[in-house]
Amino acid sequence: MTQFADTTDKPAQRARNVRLALILASIAAAFFVGFVVKITLLGKA
Repeated sequence: MTQFADTTDKPAQRARNVRLALILASIAAAFFVGFVVKITLLGKA
């Protein structure tokens, strides 16, 4: 079995992983902030 990870450039792959992680973290943060704003403005009802 061949592993495709051996043929990729490790620094470039790491940079792509970091970029993806930051994008996903920003999406999660946006949902969290939206939830907090919703609770603050509309109450807990």
